[in-house]
Parts: sequence; C-alpha cells; structure tokens
Amino acid sequence: MPEHIIQRGNNQQVIFTCDTGMKAYVAWLKDYAVEFEVAIHAWVLMSNHVHLLCTPGSNTAITSMMQALGRRYVQYFNRSCRRSGTLWEGRFRSCLVQEETYLLQLYRYIELNPVRADMVSDPADYSWSSYQSNALGKGAALKTPHPLYLTLGKNAKTRQANYRDLFRYQVEGELLDDIRKAANKGLVLGNERFIEQVEALTGKVLKEGKRGRPFGWRKTKG
Repeated sequence: MPEHIIQRGNNQQVIFTCDTGMKAYVAWLKDYAVEFEVAIHAWVLMSNHVHLLCTPGSNTAITSMMQALGRRYVQYFNRSCRRSGTLWEGRFRSCLVQEETYLLQLYRYIELNPVRADMVSDPADYSWSSYQSNALGKGAALKTPHPLYLTLGKNAKTRQANYRDLFRYQVEGELLDDIRKAANKGLVLGNERFIEQVEALTGKVLKEGKRGRPFGWRKTKG
C-alpha cells in the first residue's frame, strides 16, 4: 500500500545547504530503497524537509530504509558542516494512501511543493523533484512508476502529456488540508470506507472528528 513520507529538519533547520548534499541524499535513498525493497514513485527535496511517495515490499521496509538513510545522511551533514548533534525532527511522519482516489493527487502535491514555496513558477524548473522524470521523461534511476501512473497512457509520451495536464491547477482547499493533516497526524488519506478497512486491519484509530469528515480543517505547514 502506498505511503506518503515526510522528514523534516529539527526546528525547521536547513538540511540541504548545496546540490552536493542533495545528490548524496538521492544516491543513498536509491541504494536503501533497493536494499529494503521500497518502490519510490515521487519525491521532492526542499531546503528543510523531504517528501516521498513510495510503496514498501514489507511492513518494516520503509522504517528500515528511512532509519538507514537518516543515519547515513546525518553523518555526512555533520562532517561536511563541522557540527554535531541531531539533524532530524524526530521520527519521519507517514500516512497510508488510497490509490484510486488520492495517489495521483499526492504526486501533484509533492511535485508542486517548490511552486507553493515560491521557489519556481513551473515545477519543471526545479531539479530536485520527480516532476522532470514523471512529466518530461528525464531519466531517474530512483523512480519506479506506480501502476496507476502507467494507466495514464499506452506509451511514455502519452503518459507524460496526460501527467502534465494534471498540473494545470494547484493543490488547494480541502484537498490540501486533508493531505497535510493525514501526513502530520499519521492518519490515512482515503475515503470513509477505506479508512474503516485499514482501521479493522490494524486495530488503530486513523481518523479525527466525526465520520464523513476524517481529516479536519486546521492548516499546518508542510
């Protein structure tokens, strides 16, 4: 089942100071994704946080990948910046994602992060996300296309064109609130029936508020 992952710098501190650090992070992410059998579908590296959309091959795959990656990158960052101590804001945050309703919305949300942050006006202008690969066909060894992405067209050119059409509008309003709440609170991003099915399987309460309104409305940064 796909998961949306967020890892932030402690107290919103910068975790990437240059392209070299981003290159190292992506390379190690790829290595550990292969080692722990995690399929990476979409990503964005921002100055003080990271978003990933991925599907694990086992229940412990994502935790193992993120722990190994986090330790490796902290060692590199501390050595490069001649510092010591923690870098991350505790454990990464994550939420399960209902594929047919929200998966492609998560692709958009993740890859539009630099646009929402006013870093670029077009996601194609940002090098440290999966947009150039998913929308423009740029090679990316890190990426494993999700089966739902592959349904966008019979060939790569058609898929990329249809994918670009998804970005004609920003992710905003209730959808934006739902995505942020689910990830920040460790809930589930899906409809009522999907949430109830996951709760039955896990034995955990994975929604807030009344039934039919699982994610609330309070905005948070993300």
